[in-house]
Amino acid sequence: MFTKSNKQTSLLRYWTTRYLFTLIAGLALLAAGSMWWIKQTTLENRLNLMEYLAVETADRVAQSNNNDDFDRFDRRLEERAKILQMENQPQLYITDLDGNVLNIGPSHRGPGGGPGRNSGQVPQEVFEREDTVQEIAVNGVDVYAVKSPLSLDDRQSGWVVVMQSKADLTNVDQEYRLLIILLIGLGLLGWLVIYLLSKKILKPIQDVAQAAARVREGDYDITLDTEHNELEIYQLVTSFKEMTNRLIQLEQMRAELLAGVTHDLKTPVTSISGLVQAVRDGVVTGDERQEFLDITLKEIQRLQTMIADLLDFNSLAAGAFTIRTENCNMNKLVQEIGRQWQVTQNEPVNLNVITPNHTIDKMTDPLRLQQIMINLLNNSFQAIDKNGSISIILSDEGVDIKDTGSGIPEAEQAYVFERFFRGEKKKLKVRGLGLGLPFSKMLARALEADLILKESSSKGTTFSIVWDKEK
Repeated sequence: MFTKSNKQTSLLRYWTTRYLFTLIAGLALLAAGSMWWIKQTTLENRLNLMEYLAVETADRVAQSNNNDDFDRFDRRLEERAKILQMENQPQLYITDLDGNVLNIGPSHRGPGGGPGRNSGQVPQEVFEREDTVQEIAVNGVDVYAVKSPLSLDDRQSGWVVVMQSKADLTNVDQEYRLLIILLIGLGLLGWLVIYLLSKKILKPIQDVAQAAARVREGDYDITLDTEHNELEIYQLVTSFKEMTNRLIQLEQMRAELLAGVTHDLKTPVTSISGLVQAVRDGVVTGDERQEFLDITLKEIQRLQTMIADLLDFNSLAAGAFTIRTENCNMNKLVQEIGRQWQVTQNEPVNLNVITPNHTIDKMTDPLRLQQIMINLLNNSFQAIDKNGSISIILSDEGVDIKDTGSGIPEAEQAYVFERFFRGEKKKLKVRGLGLGLPFSKMLARALEADLILKESSSKGTTFSIVWDKEK
């Protein structure tokens, strides 16, 4: 036996590994998309809050000129920074219309090393652009600036500017950590689920594989659990179990049939040997001697017929035969076959040939079709008594051979097309190898048709040669 040199991988490892790789790739894409969305959403929310703080501060400054309020604004900024989980609070600047910083308080380092509380001036770029929210560069660092007009006595007197570096605004490490933990948890859970499910599905497949290995070694006595909810698994297990039961039956039948065939071949040889020896030794003389020789010739003919059946069957099974199709008038053909068979019988037989009113033309091999029909007619003749009848019925679907015999026992009907199979009644009544029906079925298929047992009961049996509907 030749085996592949490639190392085989178990089904469980193969699919769980690939599922894990697919899951990791999917989660990685999901993580990238989620991180981008979290970053953008967080930036947008924090900018909105900065805008709200700028407007709120402008309103409060307009209501109070006390520098002590600046400390309160600082505390509010600290509270907002904590709410938004920012390490550094935004920088608040109150300026005049020219951008000069007016609020003097504790010195803070500006965003990105930019303008601090005492730096004196906010970049003019913030005031030159009309956008309320702006992204600018301060000392090489990207900074977001949000401005709101400061009005006193219904007249703009300055600006309130809230600034924060882009790095601080987009710093969402905590959210990233939660996302990564969540995705890792989902990945492990998904892998565990597919592992357990694959293992559950794999168990009956492993059982069938092990059973197949035993069958390969000739051991058909196997036991499989058929209690499965999955339809495909149930069908696999039950089909394999039915196959092994069928193999057991065929193995038993093969042994019985081999013994039967051996006996059928041995019987005429033994008879011939005994008859010839009796004639040679002078045990019989005169008319009795001639009778022994006639019996010997009949046994030789029967032996030749068996051998011819074996050779024909093997030739057909090997494809070493020829089919010569021609356009045939089936009405005339079946009538001729029936009449020729009827006149060659040693005993009278009641044969009816029924054809339709319209002509049926068919591309077929008339000689091979005759072989099939004669074999079926011979079987029917063996099954009926002297008061029985046989009918040949032609239709557009095919040809039926129907008899009024005792029928085929129900237990034997499934095996009538098996090689060397012979029913119990037929073994006692007719000698042969049990190749007639299998040979006829193979011939029918060669003619692009099929031979089936249409029905059988105590009232009779019907075999049908069915045309291929597509032909």
